[in-house]
Amino acid sequence: MAQKIKYSRRVEDKVISSTDIGEIFPQWKGEKECWMFVSAHDDDIICGGGLTFLAGLAEGVQMHAVITTDGRMGYCRPQQKRTISKIRENECRGSFKALGLTNERLHFLKFPDCNLNSYRGRHFTTIGDPTEMDGASGLQNAYSHVLREVRPTRVFLPTISDLHPDHRIVNVEMLISLFHAQGKIWPELGKPIEDVPLVYEYATYCDFPEAPTLRIEATEEMLERKLKGITAYKSQKQIDVLIDVQREAGTVEYIREIEFKFLTPKKYEDLFGE
Repeated sequence: MAQKIKYSRRVEDKVISSTDIGEIFPQWKGEKECWMFVSAHDDDIICGGGLTFLAGLAEGVQMHAVITTDGRMGYCRPQQKRTISKIRENECRGSFKALGLTNERLHFLKFPDCNLNSYRGRHFTTIGDPTEMDGASGLQNAYSHVLREVRPTRVFLPTISDLHPDHRIVNVEMLISLFHAQGKIWPELGKPIEDVPLVYEYATYCDFPEAPTLRIEATEEMLERKLKGITAYKSQKQIDVLIDVQREAGTVEYIREIEFKFLTPKKYEDLFGE
């Protein structure tokens, strides 16, 4: 009998488990499910959420991966300073191919690695800038555009507690972009999304700020596919260490749900009595 994926969710003081993903992921939309994983760097998703990504594919979910930076600071040899971005893009394509993602659902935003702080928000720019979309640049410009293009039901982000500044910036800029994407602002970036997607965090380098709420117990075959995808990043000399860490973690991944809601002042009324 084929091994099944097992999903578990912490709800208040109990844990609910099932092999039926629709029983564990809230507001499950069946064949309309669309997941968008967003990362700072090309190898973040597979290391922090590769099994969850594979689970989505196995469940027939429309999957997308958004890579924010160009990886230019990821060189391990001096002679790769000017070529590492292209090398890592090719490795990334090979990695996601190993997972089963098609190229048209892999989005490269090409913001400069380790310099995302300069690209917070949105600003007008000259045509020809690699980060330019419809005459503007900035993370909120790019994220609002891709949200309106993909129209995901769920978005997965690097955890806000990660020590890498790029990871934290991606988290915050995507959250405010959810606000922009559902409004009528910046119409050149596409039609506003009708429903704000549910938001989750995955952990790559650091622990979550609070305990995760979801556990995905995948199959051994999925773990091997994840490890194969990680080995695609041959330019990264610490790859053997990553493989050892992931193999030790085994077939389990943890995800943290984020409560993302727009302001509703009325819910605070009872805090102050009559």
